[in-house]
Amino acid sequence: MRSFLLTFIIALGLFQSINAQGVVTAVPCDMLGMVINVGSQETSISIYHSGQYMTHPQSENIFMWEFTDQQGNVLHQDTLVDASTISFGHNWSLTDTINVTVHFINDSANLNNWYISEGLEPNGNSINCLFEDQIFWHIDTFPTGTPYGTWTFINNNPGEDLNTPTAINNFVLEKKRLINVVDIIGRQSKGLKNQPLFYIYDDGSVEKRIILE
Repeated sequence: MRSFLLTFIIALGLFQSINAQGVVTAVPCDMLGMVINVGSQETSISIYHSGQYMTHPQSENIFMWEFTDQQGNVLHQDTLVDASTISFGHNWSLTDTINVTVHFINDSANLNNWYISEGLEPNGNSINCLFEDQIFWHIDTFPTGTPYGTWTFINNNPGEDLNTPTAINNFVLEKKRLINVVDIIGRQSKGLKNQPLFYIYDDGSVEKRIILE
């Protein structure tokens, strides 16, 4: 999450400084992301999306949210307009990993001025971003020794620009779902730090990761 927040802060500062000149009204998909809001609990969740603040006109920002389980069953769907946050109650098991997908579009927002400000060739693209990640209930401990839990993103993925052919192909042909996370001896292990974990997907692929604390 630290890396996403740093990227967001940098983008925010640049956005504000350029937007003051009436130039940039949107930033690329990979500079946007999601953050779970403080106050999310076992049976409720609230997620903030930075696209609402960073993309203008805000009144035409459309966020299509979908939450699914590892079998692909839809747990919650909603389409929000001009809204930075999705919040709702649920009855998910705290041992489940939940897939979060957001399709963010704004046909009136244009990235040309962003590319020009970066010395790049404008391409005329509007905002058409896909965000995919997973969340799980992470148990941690306060310094006092009291345990607490929070919904936590596993990957903190940035957005993909669906205007690009590569992103479209990945979305259509390579979409896969996480079905399990195990340690080196095969035990289910979500959110453990400083040790190898194996992420198993429904297409048979396995990724080895180490989350450093």
